[in-house]
Amino acid sequence: MGFRNCLLVMALCCSSVCIAEDTFVIQDIRVEGIQRTEAGTVFSYLPVKVGDVLDKAKVSAAIKALYATGFFRDVKLKAEGSLLIVQVEERPAIAQITINGAKEFDKDKLKDGLKQAGLSESRIFNRSLLEKAEQELKRQYISRGKYAVKITTTTTPLERNRIGINFDIKEGRTARIKQINIIGNHTFSEKKILKLFSLQTPNLLTWFNKQDQYSKQKLSADIEALRSYYLDRGYLEFNIDSTQVSITPDMKDIYITINVTEGPQYTVSDIKLAGELIVPEEELRKLIKLEVGGVFVREKLTESIKLISDRLGDDGYAFANVNAAPELDKETHQTVFTFFIDPGRRVYVRRINVSGNERTRDEVIRREFRQMEGGWHSTSQINTSRRRIDRLDFFTSVNVETPPVADVPDQLDINVSVVEKPTGAIMFGAGYSDREGIILNGSIAQNNIFGTGNFLSLQVNTGSVNKILSASFTNPYYTINGVSLGLEAFRRAINTRSLNSVGVFNTDTTGASIRFGIPVAENDSISLGLGFEQTKIKLRDDSPQRFVDFVERFGKNSTSFPLTLSWARDRRDSAIWTTSGLTQRVFGEFSAPIADLRYYKVSLEQRWFYPLTKHFTLMLNGEVGVGDGYSGKPLPFFKNFFAGGFNSVRGFNINTLGPRDNDNRVLGGSKRIVGNIEVLFPVPFMLEDKKVRLSAFLDGGTIVNSFSGLGSNDFRYAAGLAVTWISPMGPLKFSVAQPFNDQPGDKVQRFQFQLGQTF
Repeated sequence: MGFRNCLLVMALCCSSVCIAEDTFVIQDIRVEGIQRTEAGTVFSYLPVKVGDVLDKAKVSAAIKALYATGFFRDVKLKAEGSLLIVQVEERPAIAQITINGAKEFDKDKLKDGLKQAGLSESRIFNRSLLEKAEQELKRQYISRGKYAVKITTTTTPLERNRIGINFDIKEGRTARIKQINIIGNHTFSEKKILKLFSLQTPNLLTWFNKQDQYSKQKLSADIEALRSYYLDRGYLEFNIDSTQVSITPDMKDIYITINVTEGPQYTVSDIKLAGELIVPEEELRKLIKLEVGGVFVREKLTESIKLISDRLGDDGYAFANVNAAPELDKETHQTVFTFFIDPGRRVYVRRINVSGNERTRDEVIRREFRQMEGGWHSTSQINTSRRRIDRLDFFTSVNVETPPVADVPDQLDINVSVVEKPTGAIMFGAGYSDREGIILNGSIAQNNIFGTGNFLSLQVNTGSVNKILSASFTNPYYTINGVSLGLEAFRRAINTRSLNSVGVFNTDTTGASIRFGIPVAENDSISLGLGFEQTKIKLRDDSPQRFVDFVERFGKNSTSFPLTLSWARDRRDSAIWTTSGLTQRVFGEFSAPIADLRYYKVSLEQRWFYPLTKHFTLMLNGEVGVGDGYSGKPLPFFKNFFAGGFNSVRGFNINTLGPRDNDNRVLGGSKRIVGNIEVLFPVPFMLEDKKVRLSAFLDGGTIVNSFSGLGSNDFRYAAGLAVTWISPMGPLKFSVAQPFNDQPGDKVQRFQFQLGQTF
């Protein structure tokens, strides 16, 4: 019998003494002994009231009810005539909780943990909860490797039946993994195996990443990684025999010993299919990645099962069951795998549910779906839908689940949950220099204005080099078929006089354009546009001769009607965290012959992503641009290509590569070539954080006026490291680059960055 039950029995015994044997009618009730609790609270829990006939059964029920509140340490009932007296002794309330000596954890977080354990200020004190809270504190410290932690708890009575609780913590030294031993391995060395583990013995990095602190969860993950390593190399009978974790008496060093049995390496001798083959066997065999005659690889087996399940899912069999059973020949060390296929019942989608979109309208998400409500389930269409929602770039994460409908075997729902991110960007800058005076620039853009999925951008720049006032609007679903409409109006003035590295000229351009985007395939689209531009050119005495010749020949004022045509393909697996796929774009700009200027520009861009490992991705980027005039007219010098800077060849100042005049000022050119090789990877101690990404890159590029005679000396190369951080302030990009072959007159800029503000 527990302590509380004993008190209850004693109280009931006392009540039988305090209440007379005869029953009576309660004329009044009085509560005695309360200090903090209101009398009304006692009355609300008391199961008797004035006018009731009080007997032993009701006395017992009343005492039980008051004890059950947890407010009282003792309860007694007395009778004085027809007056019922309720005498209580309150439990003390917790007035304050203090924590001393805590360094490993923030004190407020520790108090939150105590609160979850039922111990917080203003609550009724319960010693059993105090002991539970103390154990919870120890558990948290042990999870951080503080096995020697000592927690001393003291309680201090205070006035008005209150109590103060003090936790005095001596954290002690963090226990470190002194040694990890692998026993039973013969094929692979212990050194090679330990490279698979996240747990490590102390080194220079563990001071920061804490990987030398023991964690049961991390050890389980490391053991599974070890098992996968052997199974992916054909060791079907590999086994973890035992795992021992021991700590020294001083609680400072931890020793881990793992005993394994490797077994022989198996090859695949045959592959069979069994069960209900609703898909032709020949088609299913093409999905099996295991190779007959090759070494067994569990990763390929898992991939094969998934591919077969997805193929059945495309025909509506969302809950198909595919199992692969091995038949081991322990003499020849060969195995036969039989894939048993049970397609189950064919199901269709009842409803698509969208959640998490507090700002974005449902229709913006639903119009990206290729799986329809009421249609047969299709795994590929659901995956395509998820990718399309992801590519909107409105969300930090997109999750899709397909739970079955309760009690309906042939239906399921699709639950789409998204986490929205800021889709607007504000950029503002101000500065002053003796050469340029006061410079103000700013822009505001919203990719998802009012949650409609429409894009709106306003840009203002008052710098002495660029003065820009522009507005742009795009409706990606101008029609229900996904035809987009874009409108733009702008005024742009360029004055390069203050740029010592660029040829001097002034242009003032006013223009507007309209464009339509037409989807031609799931991942492909074309865009058609028509614009109008009116340009005024003003040169100075020190302008390059090439610019002077152009103005003398064609005049200071010109008009053009640029026609644009582009084709784009996007097959990335994610716009948030790209690991595979590609993007391709061909863009052409052609000035209609009815205008003063007659020119064309064509650009080809291709970016390819390939996963090297789980965390490392190779990115290859190539860009080629060609421009020229026609009908006897040249490419206007202010339409030239430029390169150098963050989006082309890092390590060189923006737009400083290419042909120069006799004063070493950049002129731009009619041909552009840029290439980038980049390895993308997460921060080593933040592998699951998709807000920060590192990269090592090699950039190269050039600007020329003719491809003939193009040599390696015309290119500039640079290599370095870069960081991309989606910060609360907005996207930040930093790079540090070292040029390989910079020449005299090149403008080198080793550190570069881009930043913006999101909202």
